[in-house]
Amino acid sequence: MTASWRFSALADRHRALGSNLEDWSGMGTAWTYDKDWDEEYIAIRTKAGIMDVSGLKKVHITGAHASHVIDYATTRNVEKIYPGKSVYACMLNDQGKFTDDCVIYRMGPNSWMVVHGSGTGHEELTKAAMGRDVSVRFDDNLHDLSLQGPLAVDYLAEYVPGIRDLPYFHHTQTQLFGAPVMISRTGYTGERGYEIFCRGQDAGMIWDRIVAEGKDIGIIPTRFTTLDMLRVESYLLFYPYDNSQMYPFENEGPGDTLWELGLDFTVSPGKTGFRGAEEHYRLKGKERFKIFGILFDGKEVPAEGAEVFKDGAKVGVVTCAMYSPLKDQTMAIARLAVDCAEQGVKLEVTGEKGMLGGMAHTMPFDDPKKLKRTAKG
Repeated sequence: MTASWRFSALADRHRALGSNLEDWSGMGTAWTYDKDWDEEYIAIRTKAGIMDVSGLKKVHITGAHASHVIDYATTRNVEKIYPGKSVYACMLNDQGKFTDDCVIYRMGPNSWMVVHGSGTGHEELTKAAMGRDVSVRFDDNLHDLSLQGPLAVDYLAEYVPGIRDLPYFHHTQTQLFGAPVMISRTGYTGERGYEIFCRGQDAGMIWDRIVAEGKDIGIIPTRFTTLDMLRVESYLLFYPYDNSQMYPFENEGPGDTLWELGLDFTVSPGKTGFRGAEEHYRLKGKERFKIFGILFDGKEVPAEGAEVFKDGAKVGVVTCAMYSPLKDQTMAIARLAVDCAEQGVKLEVTGEKGMLGGMAHTMPFDDPKKLKRTAKG
């Protein structure tokens, strides 16, 4: 915790559940609880879980040039984002390499919020704002409570009129238990879920109410690292753990292209003029690896960084793996050689006691058509 300089209003509640509050992005975050990890994963997949993701950085961008700043710093066409709408986007450096991802929320004509993780998003936005009529303000009073799972909408519908009609990647300004909140139909689990943005002084009350009232229908507190199980199934990348910052190339510096990460869909069709755009387009077809899935034959979960082999030659590395008790399958996200990133390619991965057999597999493993997270009604 020596690197932590940001503090969640829910820290004492996490400690009471057994967390030592490990550092993530400068904030003490609940990586562990004194209970079964699988219980939390199952709750989110079958009922719902409440998670404190306030370690995400919230940046308000306001002013006449706010749209120009976001348009330059991110890969999305901001003019297609209207108030109440949000979108997932990426940020690149001048070499066309990925530096961060984010969700862009349009709050009004000249008012935006960008939420990002532990990358350099805040710094990128600040650089893009230099010399422009715009204010860039970091907001740590704004907390983010993520209520994820199929029963999340049923619980919120008791308190928030119209919540069932809120489309995926949209948000609404409302109140919850008498406190002002913004509720966003977003999350990082692959399930239908909602992020509740609230003031720090209201976070404890909102958390306590949801935990107490949701208990009867199976809603439970969940640790931050439960996301590792959920994201592997749902093909959700996590900076820097899936990136070359963790697994650098031997003869060059770190930095991955969107084509390699499978994030090229975040570039709005035909968009130019964003930072790194020319290099991004030039690097198409020059992939050094591909992010791809591996489905294993047995239940053993390989360690992060486990090496991947094909016919005795190293062809990649596992970035995150999990065993699903619901599917009785072990699966992983991996960085694979381009010619191995094809469905059905036989692979071996280093395990604790020997080699683990498996095959390359498309992602997401769970809900490939994304019907759960986009469900209506």
